Amino acid sequence: PFRDAHHAVGSAVAYAAQKNCDLAALTLDELKRFSPLIEADVYTYITLEGSLAARNHYGATAPAPVRAAIARARKRT
Repeated sequence: PFRDAHHAVGSAVAYAAQKNCDLAALTLDELKRFSPLIEADVYTYITLEGSLAARNHYGATAPAPVRAAIARARKRT
């Protein structure tokens, strides 16, 4: 559930902050300490680019919706 995922992510972020590194710099074994459900595909999502790209819907932060919003704004001016 969401609560478990939120706790695992919060713990991983705190651990990375303590090590003074990004989440993506942690090894898979380190990340698995926080949840046995974490797999190698996690690296697709825990970079800045991966996080932004995952939000791919109207008004979101993925590159395609941002380009669409810019195009709409330019048409209004």
